[in-house]
Amino acid sequence: MGAARAGDPLIEVGTGPLALTQVVAVARRGALVGLTADALAAMAAARTMVEEQAARSTPVYGISTGFGALATRHIDPAQRVRLQISLVRSHAATSGAEVEREVVRAMMLLRLSTLATGHTGVRPRIALTLASMINAGITPVVREYGSLGCSGDLAPLAHCALALTGEGDVRDAAGAVLPAAAALESAGLRPVELAAKEGLALINGTDGMLGMLALAAEDLGLLLRTADLAAAMSVEALLGTDRAFAADLQALRPHPGQAVSAANLRALLSGSMIMESHRGPDCNRVQDAYSMRCAPQVAGAARDTLAHAVAVAERELAAAVDNPVVLADGRVESNGNFHGAPLAYVLDFLAVPVADLASMSERRTDRMLDRARSAGLPPFLAEDPGVDSGMMIAQYTQASIVAELKRLAAPASVDSLPSSGMQEDHVSLGWNAARKLRRALDGLTRVLAVEILTAARALDLRAPLRAAPATAAAVALLRTRVPPPGPDRFLAPEIESAVRLVRRGALLEAAEAVTGPLP
Repeated sequence: MGAARAGDPLIEVGTGPLALTQVVAVARRGALVGLTADALAAMAAARTMVEEQAARSTPVYGISTGFGALATRHIDPAQRVRLQISLVRSHAATSGAEVEREVVRAMMLLRLSTLATGHTGVRPRIALTLASMINAGITPVVREYGSLGCSGDLAPLAHCALALTGEGDVRDAAGAVLPAAAALESAGLRPVELAAKEGLALINGTDGMLGMLALAAEDLGLLLRTADLAAAMSVEALLGTDRAFAADLQALRPHPGQAVSAANLRALLSGSMIMESHRGPDCNRVQDAYSMRCAPQVAGAARDTLAHAVAVAERELAAAVDNPVVLADGRVESNGNFHGAPLAYVLDFLAVPVADLASMSERRTDRMLDRARSAGLPPFLAEDPGVDSGMMIAQYTQASIVAELKRLAAPASVDSLPSSGMQEDHVSLGWNAARKLRRALDGLTRVLAVEILTAARALDLRAPLRAAPATAAAVALLRTRVPPPGPDRFLAPEIESAVRLVRRGALLEAAEAVTGPLP
C-alpha cells in the first residue's frame, strides 16, 4: 500500500454504496475515509432499535441468543457483552500465510460501508473507530485460510474486529507487526468494548470476497489492454495481418468486448511498416493462426465476462450484508444475504478467461520460436542457434504457468463443505475463489510479460522493417530495462523486469502515448 497522494479527495462513507474505484483508492493508495452525517444518524437510530429489542423477553438472534448451531440458547443480559467478545475471539481463527495489506484494508472499508447503512445496529463509535484505524494505516494481521464464504468471511473479519477491541496483532503504517493495543494507543485511539450485536455485525459480511473482486477488476482491466498490446506485437513479429480485425468484419458478431479489442488492435498496428511489407500480390498469407486471428474474440469475451463481474460487484456494494439486519420499521430479522454465492460464481468465472488469455499468449510465443512457423525468424530467436538457446526456456516458464492457471480455473464454488453442526450446511467458498483468482492474475501478468519480451526481440530482428509507432514505443521502453537481442544472457532478471513493467502498466502507457487511451 502506498501513502495517500497529495490532493486525493476524502472518501465519504454514507448510507449509499461506494464505487469500485473508491475501494481501490483506499486499499492500494491509502486514501482517507470519513463518515457522513446521514450515516451517523442512521446508525444511531438503528442502535436505538437494537437496544429496544435487547430489553424484550422475546429471543432475537445475535442479540439475546448464541450463534450458528448454538442459536437456540437464550443469553442472560449480564452475559451479552461477554457473548460478543467471545464471538470475535473464537472466530479469529485464520491460519497460513498473511493476507495482503490491500485486501485487509478493502475488507475494513467495506465493513465500514455496511455499518454506515444503519442496518447493522452498531453504535456510531464503532464505525468511527474503524474509520480512524483505516486512516491511521493500522491493518490487522489476517491469515489466508479460515473463511468458507458463508455467513460471509467470518474468520478474516473477526481478526479486524478483534483489533478494534485492542487484541490480536496488526501492522502499523510503516508495516511493522505489533499488538493492536499498542498500535491503537500510538494512534491516539481507544479500544472499543462491544455491546449487544456489535461483534456479530463486525464479522458477518462478504467483504473479503468483494474486496478481492474490486482489486481483481482493476488488475484484469489493465491486463486486458496489455493482452491487446502483446497480441499486436506478436502479429507484427509473425508477419500477420490486421485485416481480420476490420470493424465491418467484427460488426458481424456484435459482442461489445470483441469490438473494443479489435479496435485496440487496429490502433496499435496503425502505421506498421512490417505488415505493409507483405501486403502485395505475391504474399501467400491468406489467413493467420487462431492465436493471432481470434485475439479479439478471446480478449473480447474476457472483457464481457469482466463487465458481468463488475455488475455483480456494484450490486454487492449497494448491499447491507449482515445477519440479523435492522429494518426501518424496527424489526430485527434473520436472513441469508450473507451467503457468498453471487460473488463466488463471478470470482470463479473470471479465472476461466484469465487462463484462456494466458493460453493464447503462450501459443503466440511458441509460434515466434518455431522456425517452421515464425515466417523467417531464427530458431528460438537465438543469436547462434545451437550454441545459444535464446527464448526457449522462457516459453517453458509460460507453459508451466499456463498449466497452473488451468488448474486454478476449476471452480471453488461447487465444492461446498458443511460446518457449524450442520446449521451452515451449504457454503460458498467465495474466499477460496478470490484467493485463487489473485494467483491467476499474477500468472497472467507473467505470461504476458514473456510474450512481450519475446515479441520485442522478434521485432528487433525484423530490422530494417519498422514496427508500428505504438508497438515500437513499448519496445523502446522495454529496451531501457532489457538489452536488445544478442548472445544468451541470464534471462530471469529480464523476465522480472518485463513483469514489473506490465504490472505497473508502463508498457501500456508507452503505447497509449501514441494511440491515446485504449478502452
